[in-house]
Amino acid sequence: MELANFISLVILIGLVLTSAFFQLSIILWTSLIGAGLVALSFSGSLTGFPFVMAWFCYLVAAAFANLHKLRQRYLVQPALKNLQKRMPTISNTEREAIEAGNTWWEKELFSGSPHWKKLFSIPRPSLTQEEQSFLDNQVEQLCAMLNDWQITYENRDLPEDVWGYLKKEKFFGMVIPKQYGGLGFSALAHSTVVMKIATRSLSAAVNTMVPNSLGPAELLLHYGTDEQKNYYLPRLASGMEIPCFALTAPGAGSDAGSIPDTGIVCRGEYDGKETVGIRLNWDKRYITLAPVATVLGLAFQLYDPDRLLGGEENMGITLCLIPTSHPGVEIGSRHFPLQLAFMNGPTRGRDVFIPLDWIIGGPKMAGQGWRMLMECLSIGRSISLPALATACGKISYRYTGAYARLRRQFNTPIASFEGIEEALGNIAGYTYILEASRMMTAGAVDLKVKPSIASAIAKYHMTEISRTVIAHAMDVHAGHMIQVGPRNFLANLHFAIPISITVEGANILTRNLIIFGQGAIRCHPYLLKEVELITAKDTKIEALDRVLMSHIGFFVSNLLRNLAYGLTGGKFIFATIKQKRIKRYQRQLTRMSAALALMSDTSLMLLGGSLKRRERISARLGDILSQLYLASTVLKYFHDNNKPETDVDYVCWSLQQCLQKIQVACDDWFENFPHPFVGKLLNWIIFPFGSAYKNPKDELHKNIVLSMLSPSEIRDRLTQYCYVSKQEDELSYRLEKALAKVSTIDPLWKKLQKAVQSGVILNRYNFAERVRAAEQAGVLSADEAHTLNEFESLRNEIIKVNEFSFDLSKVIA
Repeated sequence: MELANFISLVILIGLVLTSAFFQLSIILWTSLIGAGLVALSFSGSLTGFPFVMAWFCYLVAAAFANLHKLRQRYLVQPALKNLQKRMPTISNTEREAIEAGNTWWEKELFSGSPHWKKLFSIPRPSLTQEEQSFLDNQVEQLCAMLNDWQITYENRDLPEDVWGYLKKEKFFGMVIPKQYGGLGFSALAHSTVVMKIATRSLSAAVNTMVPNSLGPAELLLHYGTDEQKNYYLPRLASGMEIPCFALTAPGAGSDAGSIPDTGIVCRGEYDGKETVGIRLNWDKRYITLAPVATVLGLAFQLYDPDRLLGGEENMGITLCLIPTSHPGVEIGSRHFPLQLAFMNGPTRGRDVFIPLDWIIGGPKMAGQGWRMLMECLSIGRSISLPALATACGKISYRYTGAYARLRRQFNTPIASFEGIEEALGNIAGYTYILEASRMMTAGAVDLKVKPSIASAIAKYHMTEISRTVIAHAMDVHAGHMIQVGPRNFLANLHFAIPISITVEGANILTRNLIIFGQGAIRCHPYLLKEVELITAKDTKIEALDRVLMSHIGFFVSNLLRNLAYGLTGGKFIFATIKQKRIKRYQRQLTRMSAALALMSDTSLMLLGGSLKRRERISARLGDILSQLYLASTVLKYFHDNNKPETDVDYVCWSLQQCLQKIQVACDDWFENFPHPFVGKLLNWIIFPFGSAYKNPKDELHKNIVLSMLSPSEIRDRLTQYCYVSKQEDELSYRLEKALAKVSTIDPLWKKLQKAVQSGVILNRYNFAERVRAAEQAGVLSADEAHTLNEFESLRNEIIKVNEFSFDLSKVIA
């Protein structure tokens, strides 16, 4: 009888766990468990005390689960006061930031069970024929006109003919629709144009990027009055007007919501007439294009002390457009951002009076500036900085791989050394992640999504990856790229990394406060609804009850999923990808999505409002979400390119890297969670057999490096739109020419080395003498000797660095 009772209890527990795992509806799970109890009772398998306890527990649980009024009176109502105390307060600026933009694929990653078919059904981003033609012609011509050494170190500015070409070909009007005279390009085209220019000149890319990013054109398109659009947009598209947008102030950097610049609604004189307007005072810095701007977008705090507009005295952040020729506007002086030549500087204004209709969107948009900024910021973050970061990856991949194949030490290409191979492998793998993330994130904008969380992930992680990639490239080139000069294509990218790290939300802020801080509220299936209901003045208990019951089911389901996935290693999780090597990684991503959901709920339940101050806990959860997103972009890129076999090693490297970083984030969360027992418990539930993910193996590094070292389809695809000069005296041209020949040179080099090693040729000769001796000894033919000498001359030009006059004023070699 005891054995029968034990088996019965096991069956009942199995029914309960199964119901929770699959999140069965209340009616379904109570019916299923009830039917099981009845069957066990009538069969005589369940008797005595276990019979009484099983029925008691079932009836209590079923009553509270199915009788809504009972549950609401004795559970939800008493819990509400405690929840209100624990719920973090959300300011108006935080609320507007949270509500700005849309959730997208990142919401699936928060669900604990992503629908991968939904990811692969997203349309593949692509360029139109017109956009492709612009890249192949106008952008190619622009890049040929650019000399980054002259721009950065001699002129400190773009040449006049380049400024003229940018205006003539409407580079500043890529995002402006054709009806206003712009190019009307897609987000992907915008991203690709900026990226290609950046592989030639970062200063030119930034000057081109900013008018198409968050600024007057973007704000006018979304919020401007018809009169403002019809006046400004054609002028901006043609380059007749050069825009800048002034947001950052000395006392308000990352905390843009605390803008100290003010506008007071008052009466004043404009155009010879007395009118109600705004008297402005501002002091802004770090404003790109400000020194040459003709129209200034300005963010300021608007006050209406005399209630002339009929509303509140403190109206909030407001945005306006001011011609820089307007009396009182100060522009023209420059900053010098890490010695780059893009236009950046301060702007100030003292008692500048403007009419109300200069507010973007007119007087009705007074006080709506913060919302406007937050809604448009995700677009810039999705396009501009990811494009610059990917340019760093592409140029490092293409030219560092070629250089490592051509540069020799100890009579061996340096690419053959394992230390160099490790650096090259990181460059290759990270470039794959960068391109995949750029394509998918820009593609989201083209789908009319404003991916606020995905854009923050892209901004932070892609700029951090570019920092890593450039560091590896500098290590491989070593002294070759330390010497600044016309031959150095990495120095300016290296100098510029801190700029991309800092702008559009400093990376420390983005990681610690935004990615999970906003992501949890926006992407969690129930949290935002709960916050709204709990903080409402008149909480609707019925609605809160429904959401809380769903949330509890979600939590219990994820708890059991993690336990099952941990014990089985996730081997039985359904995967949509059929490629054997990649399928197992997709399963692990689903497993880690469930882990994120469980860890997030645990943090929210136990830390409540204090989670806002626990930045490191938040950052680690954000890291998990971010790596899941980056891994998803890799799978999407692989799928969109028809799953080529040449990509499999790249995909495996990328997914291993993402999973290993998830492992690190999880381990740090477990170790540092404020409730140590809970951290240890979740560690055991999620990883019962210890750490599951490691760094990519050396063999995988070697495999992906091979495609960097010779011309190949994947090399050309990953570095598509990386500018290659047609000028024979430029490094990119020489590297491409030499790499195309190296496979025919290798056999000749080996013949020459064999002759030296066997004593046929004396080793003391220099290269030209050795080749001559080899020809005389019959080791090389005359044609082979000529080919070797010609190639060595080209290789020597590649490894040369610049020399200057003593005062560094003139390049002499």
